[in-house]
This record gives sequence, C-alpha cells and structure tokens, in this order.
Amino acid sequence: MRALIIFIATGAYTGYAPIASGTAGSIPGLILAWLIFAPMWQYSIILFLIVFAILFAASCWVAGRAEEIFERRDDSRIVIDEVLGMVATMFLLPMTWRYLALGFFLFRLFDTVKPFPAGLIDRRMPGGTGVMLDDLTAAIYANLGAQVLAFVAHHI
Repeated sequence: MRALIIFIATGAYTGYAPIASGTAGSIPGLILAWLIFAPMWQYSIILFLIVFAILFAASCWVAGRAEEIFERRDDSRIVIDEVLGMVATMFLLPMTWRYLALGFFLFRLFDTVKPFPAGLIDRRMPGGTGVMLDDLTAAIYANLGAQVLAFVAHHI
C-alpha cells in the first residue's frame, strides 16, 4: 500500500523531478485532462463532476498519507494536487494545443502566486485536504482566466 500511495501522490513519480516538481507534476494532469477527462465531460458534465469529486476526496486521503510517509507537511514530491489541478483548470476548455498551453501557464502562475484564498488555505489548512484545496483554488482562477481569454478571443 505504501508504494501505491507514493506512486499516486508523486504523480507517477514526476514529483521526484530535481527542480520544479510541481511543474513536472502538472504534465500528467494535462495528459489526463486531454485523453480521459475531456471526453468524459463532453459526454456528461454530471458524470465528470461525480468522478472528479470522488478522485478529489481520494486524493486528499492519499496526500495526507504521503505527508506521513515523507514526514513533511506538503512535501514537494507530493504532486497529486497539481495533477488534479490541471484537470480542473482545463474543465470545459477546448482541447487544442493553444488552450492546453494557456491552461498550463495560468495554472502554474496561480499555483505559484496563490491568490486569496489559496495562500490562506496553504498556510492554515493541515493534512491532505489543505494540500489539495489550495491547488483547486488556483485551478479555478486559471480556468476562469482561460475562459475569459477564450471569450475575448472569439469576440474580437
């Protein structure tokens, strides 16, 4: 079980990247959004939301267990939050290379800057839920930013 938790928490070991582990961990999320989740939300938004909620809850548990294994709060090797953050960022966006790149850039920006309430969550909420929620907040900002840019681009 320990090996499985580490595999999942580290985003298939991308969290072990020597630099920018969060950026490396965002790549599997981008791939999952493109290959698995975009077809799912195109089929049924409700199905996507249910699956995402279940995966998010399970990821909170995995991130919490990984903190115990690594003996460190929000260890940089834990990137499951970036994986699901990228999936949330890309929600309902076109799956073109431009939008994938835009979503990736915006998510990394908001995940780094941590605008309110992401920074507050990051500092004050303990455990796996805190690990996951600050990135979900960053993903919501990134998604909204990309949606606004998409709207403007189509109306200019």
